[in-house]
Amino acid sequence: MKNVIGRITINGENTIKSKRFGERMRSKAPGRVKKTGKVMEMASRLFQSIVLQMKDTVDRTIGIVDASGAVVACTDLPRIGEMREEAITELGFAGEIVRFGGYTYHTTGDRASRLEYAVFVQGEDELARSICSLVAVSINNIKTLYDEKHDKATFVKNIILDNILPGDIYIKSRELHFGNDVPRVVFLVRQQAPADVAAIDVVNGMFPDKQKDFVLHISETDIVVVKEVKAGSEIKDLVKLAGSIEETLLSELSVKCLIGIGSVSSQMKDIAKSFKEATTAIEVGAVFDTEKNIISFENLGIGRLIYQLPITLCEMFLSEVFRKGSIDSLDQETLFTIQKFFENNLNVSETSRKLFVHRNTLVYRLEKIKKLTGLDLREFDHAIVFKVALMVRKYLASREEGTR
Repeated sequence: MKNVIGRITINGENTIKSKRFGERMRSKAPGRVKKTGKVMEMASRLFQSIVLQMKDTVDRTIGIVDASGAVVACTDLPRIGEMREEAITELGFAGEIVRFGGYTYHTTGDRASRLEYAVFVQGEDELARSICSLVAVSINNIKTLYDEKHDKATFVKNIILDNILPGDIYIKSRELHFGNDVPRVVFLVRQQAPADVAAIDVVNGMFPDKQKDFVLHISETDIVVVKEVKAGSEIKDLVKLAGSIEETLLSELSVKCLIGIGSVSSQMKDIAKSFKEATTAIEVGAVFDTEKNIISFENLGIGRLIYQLPITLCEMFLSEVFRKGSIDSLDQETLFTIQKFFENNLNVSETSRKLFVHRNTLVYRLEKIKKLTGLDLREFDHAIVFKVALMVRKYLASREEGTR
């Protein structure tokens, strides 16, 4: 056991790695404490409360050290604040147990995580090891719950899912040092089947600033990006960013997706509204703009108005417009002609050229439509009514499919 330096098993190479790891932790710790000092102080008080509850049950000194080696909680109160840097040096990787200087140490977290805290128990026997392991599990679970409570991403997710009262948003944002008046926008990325679980990692990699931008997994197919933007950002810039997300998912995972863009929110509480708008954009786009993969709520046009109308009102409108004949009597060729006529701004000559038909043939088809519906599409007012009626019909058809 010579050269073991109080450890269970270790070789020279691992010892070197352990010391380097400990030095990195100590060098990073001061900046981390300075940055999140208030949160860590609150966590230390929570840890102290836990170890004191264990004091009467376990007849041994129990404590917790942070990444710098400072004792932040202990059943022996005078030891709080003392430094145990050598012990941190020997704690190579999270999840590892070390016997050192008459104490047994166990880091919290899993082996892949960065060392933040370690539990220590007086003694180097098997009982100390067992107690240390149990306390580490308890501390780790409590810390996970605590981090969720004080985690910015969880806070943002609770806002967009309406899991937090509006009155608490401002208070909570101040606790987390969140800029309340910073403009933000929500992108909803909806994967088309089959969904890929790796999509969240790909999108996450596109937004490295985790303090300003948040990538959240909402469901099996839906990923939400809450992006901090500059004041006065134009919709074309947001569409360009959405296009980058779409291209990245397609190129790296061969995943096709629809992306809805909400309006820019100036207040923290309004990102829930932006999320709902992004959701609406996808739903409306799926009905009226099936050829688009990126839909902005601000560019939905008349489709947004129709989408919000009651079903009964839509049915009344259709029965009024087509009182002289049902639109179902129009064949696909006629409907295609109507679509091209609208695309060419009601220009008979241009439409006939695009359809490769004689002008008189197109006029005949338009007269046929007028006879069936009572609407002359060459007249602007009639064309508007017919265009809206087609959109209403498409909307009702989508609702019928959704209820099946």
